[in-house]
Formats: sequence, C-alpha cells, structure tokens
Amino acid sequence: MPTAPVRVRPEPASFRDPTNRVFHVGDEVLRGLDAQAAEHWRALTASTFFPALVAAGKVCATEDAPPTLVPAGVPWAAVLRHERIPFVSHPYEWSFTMLRDAALLHTEILRAALADNFTTKDGSAYNVQWHGAQPVFIDIGSFEPVRDGEPWAGYRQFCQTVLYPLLLTAHLGVDFQPWLRAQVDGIEAEQLRPLFDGTRRLRPGVLTHLHLHGAMQQRNAAASTTDVRAQLRAAGFSRELLLSTVRGIEKLLHRLDRRPTDSHWADYQRTCGYSARDRTAKEQFVTAALTAGTRPRLVLDLGANDGRYSRLAAAYADYVVAVEQDPAVVDDLYRALRAEGQHRVLPLVLDLADPSPGGGWRGVERAGFAERADADAVLALAVVHHLAIGRNVPLPEVVDWLAGLTAPGATVVVEFVHPEDPMARRLLANKPEGLFPDYRRDAFEALLAARGQITDRLELPSGTRTLYRAVLGD
Repeated sequence: MPTAPVRVRPEPASFRDPTNRVFHVGDEVLRGLDAQAAEHWRALTASTFFPALVAAGKVCATEDAPPTLVPAGVPWAAVLRHERIPFVSHPYEWSFTMLRDAALLHTEILRAALADNFTTKDGSAYNVQWHGAQPVFIDIGSFEPVRDGEPWAGYRQFCQTVLYPLLLTAHLGVDFQPWLRAQVDGIEAEQLRPLFDGTRRLRPGVLTHLHLHGAMQQRNAAASTTDVRAQLRAAGFSRELLLSTVRGIEKLLHRLDRRPTDSHWADYQRTCGYSARDRTAKEQFVTAALTAGTRPRLVLDLGANDGRYSRLAAAYADYVVAVEQDPAVVDDLYRALRAEGQHRVLPLVLDLADPSPGGGWRGVERAGFAERADADAVLALAVVHHLAIGRNVPLPEVVDWLAGLTAPGATVVVEFVHPEDPMARRLLANKPEGLFPDYRRDAFEALLAARGQITDRLELPSGTRTLYRAVLGD
C-alpha cells in the first residue's frame, strides 16, 4: 500500500525574509534555509554566544532536522527543527512589563551577538514568544555575521513594535495594545510625534528615538539603504558605537515603567461576593474536572483575574493560558508569575467580547485567538454573566463560542451566575428592565445539553451560582 504524501503546511507568519521559511510537518516546526542562510547557521552553531543563549532558555532550542523529517523535494539548502512553543501570542496581547521584558531580551541577545561578530537583522516584537512568564527569542533566521560600519538593521522595527508602544504607555498612560493590534508593523514615528510635543519631547527616550529618528528617516527617505550605510561608514560609525547605542537602549528600557492605574478588576477577588465555602467548593470542582481524564495539554482560563485558578490548573496541565481584559491586572499577574518562576502559565490581555482577530497579510499572517485556542480544557468561571448581561451577547452565542475554543472531547468548566446573585443584579441594574428574559439557569442548562453533554454540576453554598462540567461538541 503506497505511503501517503507528507503534508507540508507553510507558516503564514513566515514569508517576509526570502532566505528562510518556517513550515510545519505534523507536529514538527521546521525552518528551511537557502544556501547563504545555511552558511550563517553553521557559523552560528560554532559561535560561543548562541549555544549559551539556547542553554539558558533565552533562544528557542534548534537543531538540524533529522533526514526522516525533511519532505522530499523541499527547495532548501538546509532544514532546522525548532522546539514547539506551547501557545503563540501576539505583542498586542501582552502587558506593559511583558513587552518591556521582551525588549530587554532583544537587546541582551544583540549585545551577546555583537561581541561574537554576529548581529540580528530584525527587531520585531513578534520575534519573541513565551514559556509562561519567560520570554524566548524564536527567529533563528535573523542572525547573520556583523559588517563593520553598519547600523543595526532591526532598529526601526524595534522602535515601531517595541519602543514606541512602551513610550506611549510609560509617558502618557495610554494602553499600547489597541495601537499594535491596528497595525501589524507597529506605530510609525509620524503617528506618535504629535503626542510628544512641547515639554513632552524631553521625556526619557523621546527626543533621541522618536523625534531625531523620525527626522533622520524623513531626511534619508530618498536615499537607498546602501547609500545610508556608506554615509555612516564614512562618518566613522563603528561596532563600538553600535554597542554603546544598544546599552543606551537597555538603560532607557529599565527606566520606563507603567503608571499605576485604578482598576475595577484589581480587587475583584475580594469584592465579587464569594464566601470561603464557595471558594473551597469551587476549587474542588475545578480540580476534579481537570483530573477526571487524560492530563490536559492546554487549558484556557477565561477571565483569569489574579490567576488563582490558572495556578491551580497548572498543577494538572501541561500549559495554561490566563486571559484577562484589564492590562493592569494582567501586568500584576505577569510580575507575580515571573517572581515565582512560573513557566507553565501565560497571561494575556484579551477582551473576550472582542478577541484578537486574524491580521496582517490576507488576514492570516497573525492568527486570531479562536484559531490558536484549540484547548483540551476551558475554565469559564464568573464570565458568562459579564458577556450575556454586561456585553449583550445572547446565551446561545456564548455556549457556541465556548465550544469553538476546544478540541473534540474537551472539558468545559463554566459558572452560571443566577439573576438574583448580587453581581448579576448589579449588571442588570444598568440595563433596561426585561431586556434579558432568557437569562435563566434552566435556559442555560438546556443550551449546554443541546450542544453536548453535562457530566457534572454543583450549586455553590451561596445558592446563587452553579458550576457545570460539560463536553461540548461541534
């Protein structure tokens, strides 16, 4: 019987650098290299800095792909195999400190590379992913030998996708996430300069990296990259000056911080009305659901808040993605997870009623949240009432949405807050009377049963909230 041909799936986000391309074969993540990129890879593996960064977990583990994994006929001089990142996220789903830590990883790697006669030709925030609260650099194809007298080729990308968003939040208190979500290539200097006029020009990093950099771009708009490089070499630009610039960027990054903000959600665990008995019963129910069958590979904790149930899930799952709408709450959670050394919980900023769509080229370069969310278990605790009442999402839509986030046979743990619960009453008080006649426990149960199978239920001791464990089908 003939062997079925190996299906090669190109990675939609990997096409901008023609010298190398990421693709998938089954569960394997591979990267094809042209002849020049293959030569650079061989030099990279012989360097001192690169193996050290990989060993420290700062660069994703990479090796030459075994011949058995390489499909016949691929047009590459060499093929690499990368470790698989547990969950791919985008910079507009990160908190301020996450983006700053990603920036510091970029500069640390660039410094180490320059000291060993290498550089990185890209500076995009998308070149970083996460092992929980630890950033990891993934763009192996970005490394190339350094050429004396040339600037960092990734500087503009770094400014647009990393530094400018950080300046926006640190100096103006404006959340950068909507700006990055709107433009896959980041924030242009001319978009940000009008917000930093007058004395704001003197804030750390603004004059050098925004105004002067923007003016340089305008002045050299008609010049080719080759011309600019020749001008810099003639002016005496050196690797030492480049290293000094990188150190200056690092110093600036350490000075930038988010402004403290008052957040309704920051104190939610204290104000949400749970009793100690409710919390104990809820934790026991969630634990039983996560340990009832095969160990989950990926758990989504929707509306994670301070990460109480994300941490609980991490004890019984390979990886947990903790989703929360408020950037300040996610930032606090990330800092706590980082201090704990937690590598199995990834906190993300995401509005559940307006999740990340597909973006970039043809709308698929950056996959939407639903396309990435193929989870083995979903925790939707104290979420349904916020969507159904607070955001006017019909209950049937909420149940369909939960089913769409899971792999076949996956477990969903969902909490239904009864209309008479104090939190539900607070939401209903801001809505026209009689607007949600179908927001009832029996109606919700019927929807769950119609979409799959309810395997367990528990009414919390308070009597106004019910937990369900269900398997929702397509």
